[in-house]
Amino acid sequence: MRRAQHEPVAYLVGHRGFLELDLLVDRRVLIPRPETELLVERAVAWVRGHGDARLCIADVGTGSGAIAIGLAVALPRAQIYALDRSPDALEVARLNAARNGAAERIAFLCGDLLAPLPGPVELIVANLPYVAEDEYAELAPGIRDYEPRAALVAGADGLDAIRRLLHTARPHLRAGGALLLEIGATQGAAVSELAARAFPGARIEVIPDYGGRDRILEIRTNK
Repeated sequence: MRRAQHEPVAYLVGHRGFLELDLLVDRRVLIPRPETELLVERAVAWVRGHGDARLCIADVGTGSGAIAIGLAVALPRAQIYALDRSPDALEVARLNAARNGAAERIAFLCGDLLAPLPGPVELIVANLPYVAEDEYAELAPGIRDYEPRAALVAGADGLDAIRRLLHTARPHLRAGGALLLEIGATQGAAVSELAARAFPGARIEVIPDYGGRDRILEIRTNK
């Protein structure tokens, strides 16, 4: 009956695979998508390109904890901060960290965007809401009617959350650090423009997903 009403299978069974992880999910958090695996893979590659050093990484809007836990498992020397403004989401993320043996290496912080960070980090990773208001009504019922709206929608153009993060990120990022954002399939040009204003002189690249659509924005700052 619940499936006939379009409730996602992941909520029905209570968990979802992501990379090599098995994550608990319920209606407090978004269901992790395969597209977000690319964000984790790109972040891991960036860290390993710096000698796999003990770097500090902030996962902004951690939700189920998928990104933070994926990074903690792949990068055991890194210090991971998992940030979310939703205490309910952080409760799910903590359960998932324990479930996947990563609880010791992740600090869970509640607050708006990067505000809870205790100090600057080398890498900021974020999968923030990026659905526009008018797009939300067109989403499949299984998404629109069940997954948390606040984790999906970000204003008229879908960029409110990303815009705010870019506007406030510089003091939280060490020189030579990087910022990786998951974005919508048509948002590459707009987010690149926002990034260029927020990080003048930085190297900015839009990385497509395996379907050739805009998916990751990468900002590499100068040392």
